[in-house]
Amino acid sequence: MTSQTPAPKNTTAFFAQSAAAFGLALLTMLVAIFYLPADPWPKAFLALGTLFLTTSAFSLAKCVRDAQESQYVVSRIDQARVDRILADHDPWKEVA
Repeated sequence: MTSQTPAPKNTTAFFAQSAAAFGLALLTMLVAIFYLPADPWPKAFLALGTLFLTTSAFSLAKCVRDAQESQYVVSRIDQARVDRILADHDPWKEVA
C-alpha cells in the first residue's frame, strides 16, 4: 500500500526569517508614513491602507493554506479508496 507523505514542514529558521522580514517591512512602512512631510489626513489614509493591506495579506495566505490542506485530505481519501479496491480485487476469483 502506497501513501502520500505530507509536505515537509518549514524550519524554525525559515519561520523566524519570514516573521522578521514581515515585521521589518511593516515597521519601515509605518515609519515612512510618520515622517512623510504631509498633513495628518493623508498620513492617516496611508496608515489605514497599510493596515488593510496587511490584514488582507494574512487572509489571503490563510485561504491558500486552507485550500492546499483540503486538496491534500481529498487526495488521501481518494488514494485510500483506490488502495482498498486493489486490495479487495482478486483476479483469480471465478465470476459466478
